[in-house]
Amino acid sequence: MEFRHLRYFLVLAEELHFGRAARRLSISQPPLSLNIQQLEASIGARLLTRNSKQVALTAAGRAFVPAARALIEQAAQAAHLARDVGQGMAGSLTIGFAGTMLYSGLPRILEQFQLRHPLLRLLLKELSSSEQLIELAHDRLDLGFVHTTRVPPELSQTLVASQPFVCCLPSGHALARKRSLALVALQGEPFAVVSRSVSPDYHERILAICLEAGFYPEMRYELRHWLSVVSLVSQGMGVALVPAALRQSAMAGTAFVPLNTATTPYDTYCLWKTARDNAALAAFVSAVQSAKDPANS
Repeated sequence: MEFRHLRYFLVLAEELHFGRAARRLSISQPPLSLNIQQLEASIGARLLTRNSKQVALTAAGRAFVPAARALIEQAAQAAHLARDVGQGMAGSLTIGFAGTMLYSGLPRILEQFQLRHPLLRLLLKELSSSEQLIELAHDRLDLGFVHTTRVPPELSQTLVASQPFVCCLPSGHALARKRSLALVALQGEPFAVVSRSVSPDYHERILAICLEAGFYPEMRYELRHWLSVVSLVSQGMGVALVPAALRQSAMAGTAFVPLNTATTPYDTYCLWKTARDNAALAAFVSAVQSAKDPANS
């Protein structure tokens, strides 16, 4: 029994007509009849009956249809597996990300990529931008999502997202119900920030934005994660400037108020080693580039 026999049989089982089945298979009727006879001989049972008026499946033929389909599908899956392994589309990719990416499209990218490449395991590590640069340099990450422009020359990059900063205030704050506000209104407030050691770019950005607004911020709380910043604000302990995507965290006790003047945006870049020749990595980069906002291209 050959896979050709199964394919011919399944088409004939659908058409129940030798002429139509032969046309679908782009062959003449004699070879179709011969292949069906060879299949029946190998199985040891009649699968079809034929007379001058009709072709019909026997009981054995009806029972054999789902089994034949399963064999064809298994063969296709086996071929797909071999092709994926041969092309490097099986195995794993290790991906670094900064926390805000959970609210900036990363889950959707991962879901869609995994549907197309189910044999690839995607391993995620939440790391600061500086930590990701170190891991990429030592080949402990295949790819990273960072918030820094201080990128070594051996890394390629693509802009993934660009978003404004917004004020994060305790929901009971006097300014929490404003539609927008001037940043100088937060002068004298205790600020919660991601620490300089974790994200020097962000730290310097907040300082520069506040100085441009005319005051030096009181950076009282330095934390490691964005959600820690938002959580501290929700407890009424301070205020913060955070990327707009964190509004999606919907943390109770917080209000997010836009600034009434534009500031330097908070950009996210996807980084990978240019010299890495990896089909899976190239496919993931392509997925990132396809998913990003066209306005950021």
